[in-house]
Amino acid sequence: MQIGFVGLGKMGGNMVHRIRRDSEHEVVAFDFDKDAVKRAVKNGAVGANSLADLVKKLEPPRLIWIMVPAGAPTQQTVERLAKLMDRDDTIVDGGNSKWTDDKRRAAECKSKGIHYVDVGTSGGVWGLEVGYCMMVGGPVKAVKRLTPFLDVLAPQTNEQSLDAIGPRGWMHFGPAGAGHFVKMVHNGVEYGLMQAYAEGFDLFDKSEYELDNAKIAHLWGQGSVVRSWLCELAARAFEEEGNDLASIEGYAEDSGEGRWTIEEATARDVPTPAITAALYARLYSRGNGDFTHRVLAALRNQFGGHAVKSVPGNGKAPVKAAPVKAAPVKAAPVKAGPAKSARKPRGSGR
Repeated sequence: MQIGFVGLGKMGGNMVHRIRRDSEHEVVAFDFDKDAVKRAVKNGAVGANSLADLVKKLEPPRLIWIMVPAGAPTQQTVERLAKLMDRDDTIVDGGNSKWTDDKRRAAECKSKGIHYVDVGTSGGVWGLEVGYCMMVGGPVKAVKRLTPFLDVLAPQTNEQSLDAIGPRGWMHFGPAGAGHFVKMVHNGVEYGLMQAYAEGFDLFDKSEYELDNAKIAHLWGQGSVVRSWLCELAARAFEEEGNDLASIEGYAEDSGEGRWTIEEATARDVPTPAITAALYARLYSRGNGDFTHRVLAALRNQFGGHAVKSVPGNGKAPVKAAPVKAAPVKAAPVKAGPAKSARKPRGSGR
C-alpha cells in the first residue's frame, strides 16, 4: 500500500521512518525543507518536490497524512491538497488541530467527495522506537483504509488492555473531530500531571535534606502509585542536566490544547482547577503577570503602608512602610432618649 506524508519534522520524519522500517508499505514524502526530504529518502521513502508531485506519485484512492503545525499551515495544506486530489481520496490530519476545525474541514472535503480523518498523535520523539498512541476520528470507510498504517505506527497493546482496545495502540472514537477531541483532553491532563511532578521536585529542591531528584524519580517507578513515563523522563532529565537543572531556564510554552480543554470544560460547566492552574503556571513562567504583582504591591502599600521594593536603577528610593498612627478616639455624644409619659399610680383613687 501507499501513503503520502506532508511535513517531515521530528514526528513526521520519524513516522515515515517507522513505516518504512517496519513494513513493506510505500511512502511518498514532501516537505518544504529539502534536507528533510533527503533524510526521508535515506530512510526508504520516495521524495516529492511539491504537493502536486506528491499527489501525482500516489495511485488512487490516495491517502495523504499531514504533519504540520496546527492552524493556518494545516488549513492551507488541506485546501491545496483538496484542489489536487480526486473523489474518494483521503486527507489525514495527524497534527494537533482543534477538533472544531476538523469538523469544518471534514464538511468542506466531503463536498468535494474527499474523506477527512483526524488522528490525535501522542508519542513525541520516542515514537520511532516505542510507537505512537493514536486517537482517531472520521468516516468508517476511510479509517478502515488507513488501518494498515495505523497498525504499523502504533505500539503493541499490553495484555491488560488487549480485550478493551484490540492488538494495537490506536482507537477510532467516532466521526470527524472525535480523535482530536480526545487528544485535546489528553494534553490537558498532561499539563496537570507535569505541573504536579514539577511542584513536588521544587519542594525537594527547597528542603533541608540533600535529596537526589534523579534517584527519587527512579524509585517512584518501582511500584509507586505515581509511577509513569513522565516520571521516567524526569529521572532522565535530572541525570542529563543535573540535580538543580541549572542550565535550563524556567520558561514553559504551551501549544494550545490546554487552553482548548479549559474553554470546552467551561462551556460545559466542568470544573478543571488542576489543568487551569497548570496552564497559568506556564503563563507565569514566561514573565507574564509582572504587572499584576506590581498592582498588588502598590495596593498593599496604599491601604496598609507596607514597604515596596523599587526596581533597580530607576533612581527612586525604596518606599518604606508608612508608620501607622492611631487616630484619637472621640467620645461618642450621649443622646437623651425620648421622655416617657408619667403613669398614675395604681389604686382606688379615681
